[in-house]
Amino acid sequence: MRSLAAGLLSVILFLPACGSENSTPHTAEGNAQDAFWASVQELCGQAFAGTVVESVPPDTSFAGKDLVMHVRQCDEGRIRIPFFVGEDRSRTWVISRTDSGLQLKHDHRHEDGSEDAITMYGGDTADPGSETRQEFPADAHTASIVPAAAANVWTLEIVPGESFAYALRREGAERRFRVEFDLTAPIPTPSPPWGS
Repeated sequence: MRSLAAGLLSVILFLPACGSENSTPHTAEGNAQDAFWASVQELCGQAFAGTVVESVPPDTSFAGKDLVMHVRQCDEGRIRIPFFVGEDRSRTWVISRTDSGLQLKHDHRHEDGSEDAITMYGGDTADPGSETRQEFPADAHTASIVPAAAANVWTLEIVPGESFAYALRREGAERRFRVEFDLTAPIPTPSPPWGS
């Protein structure tokens, strides 16, 4: 009888510990963002061709130009992905780890390497997202340099071995943009981005 009581007590003490460990929101968030981060890191050193699949209103600056993303630099806390539009090598997406999640910034440079007047805009994740999708609402810096972009939300999506997408929507407006890259067909790595 005594051994049965001891056994029941150990089960009762064990169950809450199991439940609390598996249901911690921070753990779930870390897992989703860690998995997303790892999937992007696996692309390091590779380049891929892209296609604009949505542009509202139409942005003619991308029409007829080769679109290339190059996962060029992967550090422990930062990934730099130049995004080339034809011969324009001014854009680099910068994904960083923060204490609260992930951050996306847009590093814009002139051909001489100097910073554009509009640069390092973007935002931080506001929720855990998923292993394949992370959203970045515009931050205060973005709102201060481009007031119209205060309602922007950028999205990065990855389906490992299949596709990578960069998208923008503006809440309360019709502004939409999305470019998708084919991960099944790596292409030769391009020249460095401006300012590298």
